[in-house]
Amino acid sequence: MTPERISEGLWRGPDDRLRCSWCRADAGYVEYHDIEWGVPVRDDGALFEKICLEGFQSGLSWLTILRKRENFRRAFAGFDPARVARFTPRDVTRLLGDAGIVRHRGKIESTINNAKRCLDLAEECGSLSDYVWRFEPHAKSRPRKLTWGVLKTMATTPESVALSKDLRKRGWTFVGPTTMYAFMQAMGLVNDHLHGCSFRSPVSSRGK
Repeated sequence: MTPERISEGLWRGPDDRLRCSWCRADAGYVEYHDIEWGVPVRDDGALFEKICLEGFQSGLSWLTILRKRENFRRAFAGFDPARVARFTPRDVTRLLGDAGIVRHRGKIESTINNAKRCLDLAEECGSLSDYVWRFEPHAKSRPRKLTWGVLKTMATTPESVALSKDLRKRGWTFVGPTTMYAFMQAMGLVNDHLHGCSFRSPVSSRGK
């Protein structure tokens, strides 16, 4: 059965459940939307991985990164900050030759830099989780704007701007406000499943 688009921002999948329409393009997107996107995450490793992958996604689709995620995990030692922080120029050369990931020198070097900055941050703040969750916005502040009569989610928020600014001051790279808002959406600091999405309420009750 071809999924039926039923209203602005939502579509009805073959299982008759309503979902945010951004995930309809690919089965991998659907699985990611249903299982991961928006679920609150407190694990430092998962948070660091997502920051890195959001950086790699800059200028690309998230689906491209999602399809390569296991390759990224293998290439970057499971995104263990302590291990990635020890990567050398030889590792950069190795990664530039790895067709399974996005071979972008700036993003590879950013990941290594950010691993070092993550260790510094965890030492100062207790954990990456404790730090990023300081920027959790109030539930009622979900950003929306009216465009042609339709409410749409905005690309940044005051909180994502503040998170980006603070990370940059700490030496992190590829952490712009839009990137950080995508990170906040994915890691559950905000619940941007649309009202009417079958997964909005279940996500709200998980992880916290």
